[in-house]
Amino acid sequence: QVQLVESGGGLVQAGGSLRLPCAASGSISSIYAMGWYRQAPGKQRELVARITKAGSTYYTDSVKGRFTIARDNAKNTVYLQMNSLKPEDTAVYYCNADLQVRATGRYDSWGQGTQVTVSS
Repeated sequence: QVQLVESGGGLVQAGGSLRLPCAASGSISSIYAMGWYRQAPGKQRELVARITKAGSTYYTDSVKGRFTIARDNAKNTVYLQMNSLKPEDTAVYYCNADLQVRATGRYDSWGQGTQVTVSS
């Protein structure tokens, strides 16, 4: 099937940076869009950033100017570069992909999540 594997999370001081890669693998024929969501304790999961296959991007207002999403279509990988991190960015970050699985159909696939903790 399909797997999304995230990495790069960790503990960082406010003002610091982290880069989250997420690689998709399996019987994938196409990936339409990839994105990053996050969920803080006691809060709903929210969309942080999203990028289409053509490279169009979306950012939630709270991360504009600080986070950058990019993808490598040849490697089926999406990256989230997070700069000027704030304590309110602390959350579990989840990778998401809208993709086509060979001989099966179109699916919305999720990674297992990676913890990002920003200390003040």
